[in-house]
Amino acid sequence: MYFTEEHELFRESLKYFLQKEVVPHIEKWEKTGTIDRFIWKKFGEMGYFGIAYPEEYGGMDLDLFYTIIFLEELQKINSGGFAAAMWAHVYLAMTHVNKEGDHAIKDKYLRASISGEMIGCLCISEPFGGSDVAGMRTTAIKDGDFYVLNGSKTFITNGVYSDYLIVAAKTAPELGNKGISIFMVDREMPGVSATKLDKLGWKASDTGEIAFDNVRISSENLMGEENKGFSYIMQHFALERLIMGVNAHARTEYAIDYVIKYMGEREAFGRTIDKFQALRHTVADMVSELEMCKEFNYSVAKKLNDGQYVVKEASMSKLLSTKIADEAIYKCLQLLGGYGYMEEYPLARLFRDSRLGPIGGGTSEILREVIAKMVIDKKEYKAAT
Repeated sequence: MYFTEEHELFRESLKYFLQKEVVPHIEKWEKTGTIDRFIWKKFGEMGYFGIAYPEEYGGMDLDLFYTIIFLEELQKINSGGFAAAMWAHVYLAMTHVNKEGDHAIKDKYLRASISGEMIGCLCISEPFGGSDVAGMRTTAIKDGDFYVLNGSKTFITNGVYSDYLIVAAKTAPELGNKGISIFMVDREMPGVSATKLDKLGWKASDTGEIAFDNVRISSENLMGEENKGFSYIMQHFALERLIMGVNAHARTEYAIDYVIKYMGEREAFGRTIDKFQALRHTVADMVSELEMCKEFNYSVAKKLNDGQYVVKEASMSKLLSTKIADEAIYKCLQLLGGYGYMEEYPLARLFRDSRLGPIGGGTSEILREVIAKMVIDKKEYKAAT
């Protein structure tokens, strides 16, 4: 219904690539918190960063279900941090470059991002803001042919080692959320600094707090129209939330597949533990919820691929998929008993990595209010024009 033979061939080639080129390095990157640059180049050479982007800049302009496969298979190598570094580059930073950047910006940054020569990050969340995008304090005040950027961002994936930053800042603070603009900022610009954050999970990715101290940005680095940034951010949140929903169902599937195999090998009281009814029924419940999530997420992806504005459905996807993932992975860890608590088994890392799902990209509490506004207050969110 959603995946063609070409999609499945792509999935198999991606699986092979990840096992051959990525998996041997995961333990090192989890320990160092730094992903070697060579792997970005290899992803670029294989075309994985260009799946969704125009051929004009080196992409392949393929449908959204290639992206779904890309996300699913990244989750199944059990490094939420590595996966996050990849998809934050491709679908957070690059989405804005593609949608709001002019030809000059795309020719320099999108082309190099697709080839893996440059890494991007998206800077929206702030130390005092979190999910409150409209409450951001970072400003970019016009000064002749420049904007002067001051403020800070936090929880930024790829925030330390990326080459460029897509930064949201208030160009007209008095207008509130109607005064936000989006800028392309080079890492090497004077006044840009980053501090690496120590996290519970996602260890392989570099999450940073970014400071901007009188950074002078050319007006040519303004992306899209001035003061339209909030609508751009909201428009792209639908894709980000669907991405996190898909990530959640994929890691749930990985956990369940692993635990079923384990239960078929682990013996207790003279038989394998997959013969115990209580454990079998736990698996049955988890698989049922997983299949519901997958089918819903695929249908939302189909709508988004067809050009529909799916902010409600994408919010539902992230809200429920991340909740179900956390609950299922908790149960899977329990089914491994003491081994589930050991670092040499995959569930310990998966348990930590999964916990960010209900927090990042809009907390579950924020999503519930977004959904409530749409279904109770009949609020309509519209795409940016």
